[in-house]
Parts: sequence; structure tokens; C-alpha cells
Amino acid sequence: MVLIISDAHLGEGTAATARSEERDLIRCLKAHQARVTHVYLLGDLFDCFIEYRNVVPRGFVRLQGLLATWADRGVRVTYLAGNHDPWHRTYVRDEWGAQFVLDSMVASHFGRQLYLRHGDGLSTSAQPYRRLKPLLRHPVPTALYRGLLPADVGIGLARWVSRGFGGKRPSRRAAGEVRALAHAIVERTPIDMVAMGHTHIPDLQAWSTGAYVNTGCWRDDRTFARIDATGLHLVHWNGWATEEVDAVLF
Repeated sequence: MVLIISDAHLGEGTAATARSEERDLIRCLKAHQARVTHVYLLGDLFDCFIEYRNVVPRGFVRLQGLLATWADRGVRVTYLAGNHDPWHRTYVRDEWGAQFVLDSMVASHFGRQLYLRHGDGLSTSAQPYRRLKPLLRHPVPTALYRGLLPADVGIGLARWVSRGFGGKRPSRRAAGEVRALAHAIVERTPIDMVAMGHTHIPDLQAWSTGAYVNTGCWRDDRTFARIDATGLHLVHWNGWATEEVDAVLF
């Protein structure tokens, strides 16, 4: 079984809200632990994450400990960067035992090719961010940011920017454009399934050439995706069990 989760934005709200989100995510993961073989964290797990050489943002150690334990046990954990948390270095690799992917990737599960990425910068409304994105992820400006600003200042500034300018969520039009791009991918390439997040709108679409799932927003809706031998599933965690929202059966 493969789990795909995105947009928890841990750390965005109050401490109590963040603890509740983390607690629900841990319970959800543990409910699947007997069968899970791979977990994809599809971006924006944290609302802000800047890794310094010897410092990472505090908090959410229970979730991180669980993921590290799973990785030690042989469960593959892959972390794809989102637009809120791309400034990782080696922490998730060295401490969690996880793979970190800065942009997109292709994997094979149950005999099908799966394309994964967070999904930021793909819609027409994201043109300004699309032009800025290479600069935000370039090693030179990120190294200067880490080198010139102490950790408390650098992380605090990033959180202030996130709360002040990152609160606007993608529109339904943007979500439709991301879906159309996914359709083009399965039409024109050997990809069978596309998984993205970012739009905060859960979505599952099937076409003759493949399928698309958007995991939605864990923080707001507790939705995520599951792939198993039966198909691609969009599911919801109700606090104690998983409820199926929709599915594309193989």
C-alpha cells in the first residue's frame, strides 16, 4: 500500500491546532502501518521549514519520530518539496532516512507509472511566483539567506512572509488548470497516474489514458490518497478510521 499526503501546513495556526493536526496524522499513519510500503509527503508538510547547518525548526517531533521509525523498518518515505517548505538540505535524509525530492519524480507501483509533484507554479494565476520560484530554490540566494540571517531571524521572517502573503489559496480555476495539465501528462506520456497537492481541493479524475488525484489539504479536510492492488483511492480520515471518497479501480 502507498500513501500520499500533502498540505498539512504544520505550524501555521496556534500550537493547539498544530498539535491536533499532528495527532490526527499520526493516528492515520498508524492505522495503515500493517500494510504500508511507501509514504509520499507531497509538499507543504510544514508551513515553513528552513534547515540550517546545525538547526532545524522546532516542533512535530512525534510525527518525525514515527516516520524515522518506519524508514528504519524498511518503509520507504519520500518527501517532495512544496512552496512553503523547499529549503531542506540533508536533515530528512540523515535523520529520518527519507528521500528528498526538490521538484518532481516518477515511480512505479502495482505495475503502473506514477508521476508526483507538489503542483505549485502550474496555473496561469501563478505566473509571478513561477518567475520567482527558480530564485527561491537556487543554492546561491538560499545559502546567502542562511548565512546572513541567524536561525531565529531567518525562520521568523519566513513565517511572517508565509502568514502575510501565503494565505491566499489557489482558486478553483487554478485547480482546474492543474487537472488539465495532469490530463495532458497521461495523454502524451507513458504515465498512468498523476498525484499532486497544492490546490487544497481534493480531486479524483479518470480518463481512458490514466488517472489524476489531488490529495487536497490535510490541514483543512484530512484528505489523502492511497494506492493499493485494487486501484487509486481518494480517502478521508474521520478521526478514527478511513472513509473512501472516490476510487479509480485497476
